Amino acid sequence: MMIGNDNGFSAPPGNAPGRGQSADDEEAPQQFAAPGDDDGHIESASVSEVPDALSGVSMELLEIKRSIEDGMRQAISQAAGVRAADAFSDAGNIQGVSIGLGEGASDSSSGEPGMPALTLYVAEPTSVDRAKAAIVGAMGVRAVASDKVPVNIVVTGVIDAQPHRFRLRPAPGGVSVGHFRITAGTIACLAVGRTPPRNTRLMILSNNHVLANANGGVFNDCIVQPGPIDGGRCPQDQIAVLERFVPINFSGGVNFVDCATGWAWPDRVRPELVYLSGGVPAYFRISNALVAPALGMLVGKSGRTTQLTQGRITGLGATINVNYGGGRIALFQDQIAITGVSGAFSAGGDSGSSIWTWNQQRNPVGLLFAGGNNITFANQLRRVVAALDINLYT
Repeated sequence: MMIGNDNGFSAPPGNAPGRGQSADDEEAPQQFAAPGDDDGHIESASVSEVPDALSGVSMELLEIKRSIEDGMRQAISQAAGVRAADAFSDAGNIQGVSIGLGEGASDSSSGEPGMPALTLYVAEPTSVDRAKAAIVGAMGVRAVASDKVPVNIVVTGVIDAQPHRFRLRPAPGGVSVGHFRITAGTIACLAVGRTPPRNTRLMILSNNHVLANANGGVFNDCIVQPGPIDGGRCPQDQIAVLERFVPINFSGGVNFVDCATGWAWPDRVRPELVYLSGGVPAYFRISNALVAPALGMLVGKSGRTTQLTQGRITGLGATINVNYGGGRIALFQDQIAITGVSGAFSAGGDSGSSIWTWNQQRNPVGLLFAGGNNITFANQLRRVVAALDINLYT
């Protein structure tokens, strides 16, 4: 959807930069309300199921993947989400699992080129045989030991939630942003709620750990652009207030999304995304028509740290352990793995970036939230919009 930036949007009171008027439920959806004080609570969000992107993969491979996921989930539950000193020994070296494509016979791959293979993301380098032995010994997944099970080993290091430069008004997607108590992340794009009164709110989309301080935020908290580490301060740099987030489970439960919305002042944001061209900001738009990820799909993102980059989807259905700092670990399932085409696809501070198809349509695919050693991980955007009950406004 293409929109203007200056017509018909309601504004907060002129002398109260940190607060806004409450939304009028009878206001037309495109007459966006300013952030207000009327909703003094966090609006919890839930996660809905989406169609399975792995329907063409053999049941044997999927069952082995599920068994490894169960082992990872059990390990986090037993450790209460805290990483032990010897965490990277044996099966603890395995940070995640997905379905990828075989790369040919080598010490790090036993899969046929271009054929579905079990991809194991590891903190420290290891061989296919050693990884299989660790899974059998620690998780009891004996089926993985078969020579017929194709496995790729991808070294990611520890997979960190990426929580870490210029000020722009109105603020576009792709720039530094953050809850006033974090460092910085990235604005994905704009969104609106699907039902009243949220369909009168123009919102920014990003991660929970960017806009809601990894579960630490409350409704109406100040969100600044640029993020605090880049100099953003409340109230002078505020563009939004925390509006909704999906809580992250750090107790061994399954997570599917790391996402949140900030209710923005309409005159402080814009629907375009930005990148630097010769040192000068250049703007472009993405579609609001979401598409499913696919292995080999060429994608792009614009983010706070690495700006405009191109990557390729190399793993689907990924289950990964994500480090949020302070010893907190969260298990995520059904994630997208992306490898940069030329250099890293992302780095710290790019969390929250929207990921879209690298073609004329620029259809949204994922929401970037974590990464390690040049492998980027993203939520499926189809899950994000369902969980937050929003539509993209691009």
